[in-house]
Amino acid sequence: MNSHDAIVIGAGQSGLASAHALISRGLRPLVLEAGDEPIGSWPHYYDSLTLFSPARYSALPGVPFPGDPERYPHRDEVVDYLRDYAAHLDADLRTGHRVTEVVRDNEFRVTTADGTSFTAPIVIAATGGFGNPHRPTVPGLDEFPGTVLHAARYRSPGPFHGRRVVVVGAGNSAVQIAAELSEHARVTLATRKPVRFSAQRPFGRDLHFWLDRTGLGHLPIGPWLPGGFTTPVLDTGRYRRALEDRRPDRRQMFTALEGSKVIWPGDQREDVDAIVLATGYRPDLPYLDGLGTEHDRGVSRHHRGLGFAGLEWQRSLSSATLRGVGRDAAHVVGRLLR
Repeated sequence: MNSHDAIVIGAGQSGLASAHALISRGLRPLVLEAGDEPIGSWPHYYDSLTLFSPARYSALPGVPFPGDPERYPHRDEVVDYLRDYAAHLDADLRTGHRVTEVVRDNEFRVTTADGTSFTAPIVIAATGGFGNPHRPTVPGLDEFPGTVLHAARYRSPGPFHGRRVVVVGAGNSAVQIAAELSEHARVTLATRKPVRFSAQRPFGRDLHFWLDRTGLGHLPIGPWLPGGFTTPVLDTGRYRRALEDRRPDRRQMFTALEGSKVIWPGDQREDVDAIVLATGYRPDLPYLDGLGTEHDRGVSRHHRGLGFAGLEWQRSLSSATLRGVGRDAAHVVGRLLR
């Protein structure tokens, strides 16, 4: 059995930021990544994805994002950035190592799919949520004969050309995918509440400039956060105009599915061909089933030495983003080493 200073599970943005934070405190962590490369989920996002934050605010600690700091990087640029970041990180990084179980003896014992075990006094779970897309409970969804696709598996509008599509969700990805699809298909955006927009460049500067200047982007979550709060859609005006032009149109969430028919409020029924679920993700932490995942801002409430990184709303609205995960990782490592 191999013993290490610390073990980080996952080598996407959260895992790399956590490894950097540990190295900065004098430790040399082992980083275990299930995939073939330390680039997280980014290659699997839809083809047209661009960041909602400029390059200046989209870097991990210690390495600026290359190129014009005011531009909005494309998905593939992020992949290249993470690959380069990992290559220059002084960590024992092992790909093709899917963690299946973490148990606590005197130290943590981390076991991978091939039966290999590693031990360490510190473990940081940094596998995010992309591996666990949330599929809402909707009557009739499991029997729907058409295409049901989570946004995690959406790539491009080509397969939906000329079809009747309903996109479910009110966040950035839902609106972006629905608007893109509406150029090729008849699309409705189905939401429980009206879509909330936020100007992407208020007063001529990107919103993240103002969040950084005021500190709001890293404001710790507290009881002031209203129940049911959702992050607004960042928009230069394009998406608001698209909804106003009904490309896509927006409707109240349907109540059920009956065969191939969507049942809208008021019992209006309509045949649809495909449903895209842009309904978010849940933490992807099955290897912690025996320990539990309850935490206080990224530090386990029940197991000393166990931390988390990259969870949505872990500490702030930016916790699951490139711009925020480094700050969270440093916070978690600092508390784990006290």
